[in-house]
Order: sequence, then structure tokens, then C-alpha cells
Amino acid sequence: MTIGGDAILSRDSLHALAAILVCRKYKKGERILKEGEVCTCLRYIEKGMLRQFYFKYEKDLTEHLAYEGGVVVCLESYLKQEPTRLMIEALEPTVLWEIDKVEVEAMAMSRADVGVWYRKIFEASLIESQIKADTLRFEPAHERYNRLKQLHPEILKRAPLIYIASLLQMTPETLSRVRSAALNS
Repeated sequence: MTIGGDAILSRDSLHALAAILVCRKYKKGERILKEGEVCTCLRYIEKGMLRQFYFKYEKDLTEHLAYEGGVVVCLESYLKQEPTRLMIEALEPTVLWEIDKVEVEAMAMSRADVGVWYRKIFEASLIESQIKADTLRFEPAHERYNRLKQLHPEILKRAPLIYIASLLQMTPETLSRVRSAALNS
């Protein structure tokens, strides 16, 4: 997902947005957002891979994997400004561009093009979430794997298999069988 999709920003708005972007670097394994913290910014991935996850019944479950060009936000925490149960960690050395919620929303109120751009970020995020939910609800394991392979081959190349299996809501053994069948077909 490109940040803001096809929204067109004026040169002035681009410069104004650039002025509020903050570049942060994270090491592999570093927690970017911890459980109980409030998500106060959107994060655009310039380099690296991130994982959003949570614990349920003392089990680590992967909610989302993102890489270069992706935007990561704990949506409910961000919109409500309440503590999150989701955590974000770097799976690789990562460079992020963070944009503060308060600053970008103030800018979106005064600049129509920024407002459209900001809305499109959330539209893309919600559409991606709906596709994922529908995939998990309606598709068998092999189709979920093939959809991930089609839409996000980088995840299959770079993420640990345990996280891919969790993302696809299957056991590592099922993922192994599905991958083997995909290779042999």
C-alpha cells in the first residue's frame, strides 16, 4: 500500500507534511509499540519489516506483517487514543517515517488535499482489513496461502514461517503441507 494511495498533494502540502515527519530506526527484535501504550502516530516503512501481534491465552498471535511501502497503525488505539493490546516489533533492521496524529489532523483540517490524503490512508487500511477478514472466514488454507503469495510475496520470502502460519491462522505443520503442495503443483 502506498501512503495515501492516489491522493494528489500540492507542493506546499508535501513540504508541510515533510516538516512533521520523524525518521526513526529500529533494530531487529526491537519493540516499537508495547501492549498498554497508545498509538499516537502512523508509521510508514521505508526499509525493513514489521509485525503486529498480540497475546491470547498466553499464545503469541500475528495480526499483520508489513514491509517497505506499508503503513502500520494500531487503528483502534490510534482513533480512540486508548491503550492498545496490539504490539509492533521489527523483524528486520527497520527505518520508519512517523507522523504524529495531532499534527497531521490539524493539517488535514486546514488543507483539503491533506484531508483527502489522510482519509485515503484509512480507506486503504480498512479495505485491506476487510479482505483479510473475508479470506480467513471463507477460504481454505491453500487459498489463503495462495492469496498471500499473490498479494505479498515479500512476506513469504522474508518473514519467519511461524509468523506466516499465525497470520494465516494455521499451524506450522499445515503451512508446511500447503507450501509443499503449492510447490508440487
